[in-house]
Amino acid sequence: MRTILIPTDFSENALQALTYAQELYKCTRAEFFLLHAFAEDVYGTYKTTTVEERKTLEQDIRQKTERKLNAIVKSITGDPPNPLHSFITIAAFDSLVDAVNDVVEKYNLDLVIMGTRGENSDHKTTFGSYTIEVFKYVKCPVLAVPAAFEYRQPKVILFPTDYMLPYKRRELKLLGELAGSFKSDIHFLYLSDFDVLSARQEDNQLFLKGNLTKAHLYFEKAPIKNRVETILDHITSKDVGMLTMVNSRHSFFEDMLYSSTIDQLGLKINIPFLVMQNLPR
Repeated sequence: MRTILIPTDFSENALQALTYAQELYKCTRAEFFLLHAFAEDVYGTYKTTTVEERKTLEQDIRQKTERKLNAIVKSITGDPPNPLHSFITIAAFDSLVDAVNDVVEKYNLDLVIMGTRGENSDHKTTFGSYTIEVFKYVKCPVLAVPAAFEYRQPKVILFPTDYMLPYKRRELKLLGELAGSFKSDIHFLYLSDFDVLSARQEDNQLFLKGNLTKAHLYFEKAPIKNRVETILDHITSKDVGMLTMVNSRHSFFEDMLYSSTIDQLGLKINIPFLVMQNLPR
């Protein structure tokens, strides 16, 4: 059984992510955790309220949140409901990242799936600030679904990598099972100006092959030049249905995440983006 967390702010984008998650695991036994973190709703008025008023406000918002979460579950279970799926709702008086991490650790969850807000006039990137924070700090794979993305099976998955990371077996299993269920191709894109892999890179590449036996694997190379444009070109030319990277200290992904290139990527990417976390769990 897969255990999946869906953070929601009750927006259309969050509902889109939940719908996508149900379709992605339509034929898999899965338990979905719907989470809304509401600390900001309470502390937004903290300076103008007493402690007693804040506690009353917290309780009121919690009750309203629980009613909204239950209404979502009722609206998306289907008629008849999918017998493979079950739902748990959680109203957390906490920040988003802390609440997600707490639930992930408490229930040992496999995956977080969340919607992105889409391009808007305030900040022209698919990945809003909350999504970036979850990418960076949550100790669990995170799958970001672009706004208004119409579900389709990810027949081709693009995996840019420099082969420098000792990948986590559990997370590769998640990717491998996902690719296997759709008979997907995984294209590893090595962005480098060097043709020869080091011994460390060769070992990590072999580890990928040994742990992704359910998928069809392809290994490609491209010069560095412009990383974002190269990734976007491959997404278009290969008809990629999902992009995946690994986030780790001093990694290729982190280098992108802490620079303007993540905004460049986020502005143009229109497919789900799976970020695997190379962190101990």
